[in-house]
Amino acid sequence: MISKNKKFLIVGLGLLGGSYALGLKKEGYTVYGLARRQETIDYALENGFIDKGQTECDEFITEADVVIFGLYPTKMIEWVKEYKHLFKNKALITDVSGVKTNIVSVIQDELKDMDVEFISCHPMAGRETSGIEYANTEMFKNANFIITPTESNTKEAIDFCHDLAYTLHFNHIAILTCEEHDYMIAFLSQLCHMIAVSLMNTHDNSHLVEYTGDSFRDLTRIACINENMWTELFLLNKDILLDETNQFIDSISHFRDALQNEDTEEMKRLFVQSTKRRKMFNTNDKRKR
Repeated sequence: MISKNKKFLIVGLGLLGGSYALGLKKEGYTVYGLARRQETIDYALENGFIDKGQTECDEFITEADVVIFGLYPTKMIEWVKEYKHLFKNKALITDVSGVKTNIVSVIQDELKDMDVEFISCHPMAGRETSGIEYANTEMFKNANFIITPTESNTKEAIDFCHDLAYTLHFNHIAILTCEEHDYMIAFLSQLCHMIAVSLMNTHDNSHLVEYTGDSFRDLTRIACINENMWTELFLLNKDILLDETNQFIDSISHFRDALQNEDTEEMKRLFVQSTKRRKMFNTNDKRKR
């Protein structure tokens, strides 16, 4: 249980940062917010997301016991380098970033001579929308929460991240290394977004809107994408994502060849195999309910 005396600072009040702020406020915590735009701060204050907020970085940082970054990964690194001298002693710092390998070690090295601790996390609860106006806590309830500690992290920090996930009502909490996380995310998230984007860009399909069924809608929901964030995430995880992409190309090429050769037995085998594998996810979905 996280002490109610802890003061939280959310840096970046977008979809996830705003949802964290709202969730922590609902649980009775003091929450401060930093954002680039005053309009975002005004919205957060008017709707009860934060206790105080501003666009300038000063006293909020020195008061915060916990700092949570809702920034793009490269922006987070830049922010830490510029404002790390303002962190409160013993402060715990965490994030919501979708990549880890090329981020966590850089920040931990930047903070190694300070009396603060950075431990990285990834709430698997994003949406195709962005901005604080879409923030909500309902998306946490069936979502997974991943903690990616390194050898530099303490047990206390890992326990705190567990408590944070429970406080925000995440469904399942897992611990992975940064490398394990990035391999997992390349397949389960980044490759899926690449496929959805590629499907929408295969040809101009706008004339098919009136005939669209659930299959196309389900496959392309995540093609509504933040081009700035996802370009950054893809590039930061480039080598792993390229490997997963090549494996997917091999898989779809194999299916194409089976179709071209009218190899009905192989096509049926692939259908049976995919059905069997997908049922494992169906079982997990039921557990979440």
